[in-house]
Amino acid sequence: VTLPRNSFLNLKLNFNKNIFRAYDVRGLSYKDLSEELVIMLGKALGTKILELGDHSIIIGRDGRNSSPDMYEWLSEGILSTGCNVINVGILPTPILYFSVHKFDLNNGVMITGSHNPAEYNGFKIVINNKTLYGESIQEIKRKVETKIFIEGKGKEEECREAINLYSKELIKDISLPKQLKIGIDCGNGATSVIAERCYKDLGCEVEALYCDLDGNFPNHHPDPSNPENMQDLKKKVLDSSLDLGLAFDGDGDRLGVVNSEGEIIYPDMQMILFSQSILKKNKYSNIVFDVKCSQLLPKIIKDNGGIPIMSRTGHSFIKEKIKEVSAPLGGEMSGHIFFNDRWPGFDDAIYAGARMMEIISKSPLGKDIFKQLPTLSSTPEINIKVGDNEKFSIVEQFKSLANFPESKITDIDGIRVEFNEGWGL
Repeated sequence: VTLPRNSFLNLKLNFNKNIFRAYDVRGLSYKDLSEELVIMLGKALGTKILELGDHSIIIGRDGRNSSPDMYEWLSEGILSTGCNVINVGILPTPILYFSVHKFDLNNGVMITGSHNPAEYNGFKIVINNKTLYGESIQEIKRKVETKIFIEGKGKEEECREAINLYSKELIKDISLPKQLKIGIDCGNGATSVIAERCYKDLGCEVEALYCDLDGNFPNHHPDPSNPENMQDLKKKVLDSSLDLGLAFDGDGDRLGVVNSEGEIIYPDMQMILFSQSILKKNKYSNIVFDVKCSQLLPKIIKDNGGIPIMSRTGHSFIKEKIKEVSAPLGGEMSGHIFFNDRWPGFDDAIYAGARMMEIISKSPLGKDIFKQLPTLSSTPEINIKVGDNEKFSIVEQFKSLANFPESKITDIDGIRVEFNEGWGL
């Protein structure tokens, strides 16, 4: 039996409720993210935008194999409400955020599985200039469940200028007095469409790894937070005597850094350099970081005249806290870095990489600037697999049993325990 195109509106929609997560919608392509579910998600987003008195949304996508289908289904749902769609094509998530800002629009969706395996995909959503998270994502889920949507006929248009406009803005913003030799690893992700060209236009000599789009990620998983995925870049930096190595996750909003000696510079150590640089011109400013960062970071922020502000982990939470306290900089241990001094305050690994190059290029120490960073000993992150329906109750139970004498306990996100000579999360 061939059903009408919108027949599922009259059927009970069964879907995995856990795909509506803390700060995005994410799941297995074609299973969790079925055609019906994604069309309904589009209808919910279009309805929400129209209810706010707006009428257009920008949609971008990464290079995953399922992303074209996700775009077709999502845009179909949005257009069916009367909301217009602007298709900016394949690009990294930061350029989607840049497009929302640059084109003076309020709404955007990035179709991306970020750093997740190839069979996953998802949606990072901006509505009314706010990245959705927490309750605002649950509100969209309720709209999908109730299936009460505005009906109309929106218009679709294409815009392919976003990447060029972004590149011009970045090149205008960054100053590199000394030319650098760098290596980059795009991990076959969305940064493949711009990173190499952009850095060459800045005057860098660039040696590129895996900078061709491939949604199967054949070389390694596009997640620079895992040291295993940084091995090829480390080798390239050492073999070619490069000044710096930069790695990006699948959608380009998380940064990995390797120094000239092949050592990984973790994001909290990156934040030390970024904080020192920014606080030279922005004394007494708030600097936002997440609960996973080293306890040395707030001390160094204070020592350089700044005010450390700890936030929950999650790019949406960091971004919201930056706006709340008017911070020129924010970052988290996963590699999301937010510049809000000369840049519009979204997480952008390509731009953060350029700012790191600027620091090196302007410093008398040059590539040796990383030698001034403190050396720390730490255990690897230990992950215990539990069901989505169990994880929150387990954390709450652990918090209720916590008894750590002579410690400082922070419970804004799980439980962080700080002692005089160490800490744990």
